[in-house]
Amino acid sequence: MLEHEYIYYGTEVNANELIRFAAHLIQTNLNGELKGRPKTPLCIWGKHGIGKTEIVRDLAIQNGFKYQYIAPAQFEEMGDLIGMPEIHGEQTTFRAPDWVPTEEGPGILLIDDVNRADDRILRGIMQLLQNYELVSWTLPPKWQIVLTANPDGGDYSVTPMDDAMLTRMMHLTLRFDVNAWAQWAEWNEIDQRGIHFVLTYPEVVNGQRTTARTLVQFFRAIEEIDDLSADLDLVKLLGDACLDEETVAAFISFVHQNLGKLITPQAIIQAKDFDNEVAKNIQEVVQQKTLRIDLLSTICTRLVNYSLIHSDEINKKGFVNLTAFLKMPLLPNDLRLRVARALIHSNHSVFKKLMSDPKIGQLIVTSLV
Repeated sequence: MLEHEYIYYGTEVNANELIRFAAHLIQTNLNGELKGRPKTPLCIWGKHGIGKTEIVRDLAIQNGFKYQYIAPAQFEEMGDLIGMPEIHGEQTTFRAPDWVPTEEGPGILLIDDVNRADDRILRGIMQLLQNYELVSWTLPPKWQIVLTANPDGGDYSVTPMDDAMLTRMMHLTLRFDVNAWAQWAEWNEIDQRGIHFVLTYPEVVNGQRTTARTLVQFFRAIEEIDDLSADLDLVKLLGDACLDEETVAAFISFVHQNLGKLITPQAIIQAKDFDNEVAKNIQEVVQQKTLRIDLLSTICTRLVNYSLIHSDEINKKGFVNLTAFLKMPLLPNDLRLRVARALIHSNHSVFKKLMSDPKIGQLIVTSLV
């Protein structure tokens, strides 16, 4: 496959780092606006299907912001951007397009895939980035501008931005991070077999057709198929419809090895008999010719994400199960430490009690020396 020298701008970050940066910039803009200072837009660069648009939309929803989306690649005339002219007496004015927000924010205007727009449209957006207004309309107070863009210098059909436009924004480049994706997938209730697959084979999320977006399409399509191995022909058809051939082959192999039946974090937390329901299950799956550290790592990552998201639902028995998991003999110390530290260093007080267990507490203290 031809390798391209893509041109990105800003530091490479994962989804969690992007959200933190964007939240800080938005708050800085809001504070500065109260003092009469200009606001700075944010442009998020990255390959297709990596989740740029969804992150911005979710950021707006989670903060209770208003949200408006436009895709300037669909604009054919400047009127789509600045509005249509009207004559009032001896003056010509413009009626703003219907997508322009009219209510005071806080709000986010997402200009999606900005550099796929025609050069005329791109040049027309420059004033909006500078002044949050165009000749015919002004964004209401407390609105932010966020843009997304695909990289230059490759096989994307994009319009290069000149320095005059680039310097009107701050820039970050979003990269796929399997752990950040797994947290998002846990929160959004993506099919558990899909989460297991991506955590076990993270290298698959780097194809032409296989992206975070198309994997979610595939996992949504298979979520009502209870037994994947019994309906493998349909599973393969669904995979071929949206994923690269290599990814489909990897997923079929994943099903053949029964890895889709890896124990879930819910099963670990809710088990009534830990030894028989959890420890025995894990040992049978991972204790092969060699210890499958990759599968243990997948189970650990999912357990951390699930526990943090559902911390309020972990009762006394669930906490006992969590402690028992961390003390399993086959769990390597580095994985044991990774899980313990992620939970103890979180903001959830329920996990602070893990330090009271002598074995876990000693492991944490030793790692700090």
